[in-house]
Amino acid sequence: MAATPRLAELLRRHRQSAHLTLEQLAELSGVSARTLSDVERGRSKGPRHRTVVALADALALDPSARRRLVELARDGRLQDRWASPTGLCELPPGVGDFTGRDSELDWTERLFTDERPEDDAFAGLVTGPAGLGKTTFAVHVGHTLQPHFPHGVFFVDLFGMSARPLPPEQALATLLGALGVPEQQIPADPGEAAALYGARLAERRVLVVLDNAASAEQVRPLLPSGGRGRALVTSRRLLGGLAGVRRLGLGPLPLADTTRLLAGITSDRGAPDAAPVLGRLAELCGGLPLAVRIVGNRLVSRPAWSAADLVLRLSDEEGRLDQLKAGDLRIATAFGMSYEQLAPPARRMFRRLALLTGHDFDPALASVVAGTTVEDAWDVLDELIDLGLLQDTGAGRHRFHDLVGLFARERLRAEDPAPEREAAAARTTSWLLRMATTAGRWFESADGRPRRPDADLVGLTTEEAADQWLRANVDNWLGALATAAGEGRHADVLECSEALHWYSDRWMHAAHWHEVFTRGVDAAVALGDPVRQAHQLNSLAWVHLLPRDDPRTALRYSEEARVLAERAGSTAQRAAALHNAGGALRRLGRLDEATEAETRAAESFRAVGDLDSYCQCLGALGTCLRDAGRHAEALRSYLDLSALVADPESGVRPSVATLIRPIALARAGECLGLLGRRAEAIARTEEAIDLMEGARLPVPQATALRTLASLLAEDGRAAESGRAYARAAEVFDAIGDAESADRCRDLAAPAP
Repeated sequence: MAATPRLAELLRRHRQSAHLTLEQLAELSGVSARTLSDVERGRSKGPRHRTVVALADALALDPSARRRLVELARDGRLQDRWASPTGLCELPPGVGDFTGRDSELDWTERLFTDERPEDDAFAGLVTGPAGLGKTTFAVHVGHTLQPHFPHGVFFVDLFGMSARPLPPEQALATLLGALGVPEQQIPADPGEAAALYGARLAERRVLVVLDNAASAEQVRPLLPSGGRGRALVTSRRLLGGLAGVRRLGLGPLPLADTTRLLAGITSDRGAPDAAPVLGRLAELCGGLPLAVRIVGNRLVSRPAWSAADLVLRLSDEEGRLDQLKAGDLRIATAFGMSYEQLAPPARRMFRRLALLTGHDFDPALASVVAGTTVEDAWDVLDELIDLGLLQDTGAGRHRFHDLVGLFARERLRAEDPAPEREAAAARTTSWLLRMATTAGRWFESADGRPRRPDADLVGLTTEEAADQWLRANVDNWLGALATAAGEGRHADVLECSEALHWYSDRWMHAAHWHEVFTRGVDAAVALGDPVRQAHQLNSLAWVHLLPRDDPRTALRYSEEARVLAERAGSTAQRAAALHNAGGALRRLGRLDEATEAETRAAESFRAVGDLDSYCQCLGALGTCLRDAGRHAEALRSYLDLSALVADPESGVRPSVATLIRPIALARAGECLGLLGRRAEAIARTEEAIDLMEGARLPVPQATALRTLASLLAEDGRAAESGRAYARAAEVFDAIGDAESADRCRDLAAPAP
């Protein structure tokens, strides 16, 4: 039987089989020729994992040969360290350009300098995804706190991402040797070894850094249970079963610290790169110190490159991961080690989630894209979060880090056949469109329930649930709408756009309605349906009338809709066009024309039995009267309208009444103020604001708060006025009206 080749011999065989010289392999892999020479001569028996991976990539080894090369290198590292046990526990050198993490460093200092922790936590656990610099952080902590641990700071790599993590009994034996126990006195029984280790830790002021832990079972025997010793554990996993430790989740570096780190790494490049360019480079690294170090090393090793050139390369999402490598440092390799730890169902879901267009997603959507049940999706998402491949954003929603998302997309293309990818994408697009359509229908029916519910869609059981789903998943269903439009699914696109018509009033400040209704117009044109085209044009007119405040464009769309509606004989869409035109004409100061258009629209809506739209026209007529200075008449109009929609027997849909009544009350408050009836004005406006809060109508609520603040100021109630202005500023900020928010903040500030 042939002897198993050593790493040196095996690497030489692979290189010669590939017909490469040492220098050629060095150039292909990014590993120095000197390092390669040391490995092939047997001087380096255990090169770093990322060095071996870079060599395997350059040699294009098959999976079996690659795995064997990695295993031999790992065995060599263990042999080197076992030959000198104290070397295993020697704290590695820190990096001279360590940057940021001030609050995290304060946390560790408080934990480890307290002689007797209040909660008896003698260990800290630092967790986080790949690339966040957990090891660098732990090593930096070890060096910083060394004066507090006169008996030593020891370091053990537990190989948690390896196929064979370091067994706890081996780690115990090595640590006992470092603590001065002769090899022949180290108990063979794991329980006895753990007891001896605990006793030695209790009597010595030492810090043990346990890096890259695989599991709670691996770490548990290595933790101090009392006395003077302390331990700091790092892991990509959350290690939920580990008790008696304080936890610190390491997140991405803030942009300012990321930029400072990059500037420090590249400080020897001669002429400094422009700060804005470095800032953009840092932003593209996503706050991952590993990515920053790769980018910095690439710039330092290539003095002729400019930072601006690298920005251009990294700006291409498709090639960004390929650019994030320098020598044997590769961001994709770091992610890949976590990915390899996943069970097959988790790998599949991880890849399929890259098909989603939104910033985040919930388990229901994850189950659809992965083709599994919601219950199974929860379990798989937990596994992905545990390994740091997903972020938990709260409220049951999850998201990728930008670079991890690109890695998932790369694995999707590499591992999933095109037909499977296309089937998963089509299934997800259809589900999202059906969900958005069903959710929108909650706001179009008289009893507040969808007229045509989709039986196999769950979760949309109330108006509130429908509203929350549409807001939380907007990026995903909007992406599905775009995909369906691109695939020529005109009927589905138009149905979804129509279903969202009444809901758009609930979220009128959102930026996406122009896209939604433009796609609706295009779909109606493709289907050759002029009445539905007029409907979508009227929706576009509304977008330009309210959210965009562009009355001239609104008037143009209204006229296009009116012409189409009249040709097709649609009284309802003709009336809607007149109503939108009335709003545009009023904003342009053409009050007589506006009043005529709104009057004709109201008559038409009443004739066809559309009381919802009729009420909207009454409100618009009241506004025309107000703008004309006829405040008493406008007040009567608003109060009559408020009473009408508040009557459950009126025939007005509850969802429409919820929208119209608070706006009518707010307008009545304005008129009462203009008529000098300030106390009544304040009462009506406060009532309107409360109703708007419940109905989630931030745009009119911001205006009503500003009106209330002005009324309170006129009434001499300065403190209350200031609070109302401050609250108005918050709501204006929320809807993206920074100018109005700043004015309200200025008015809220007390006079000097």
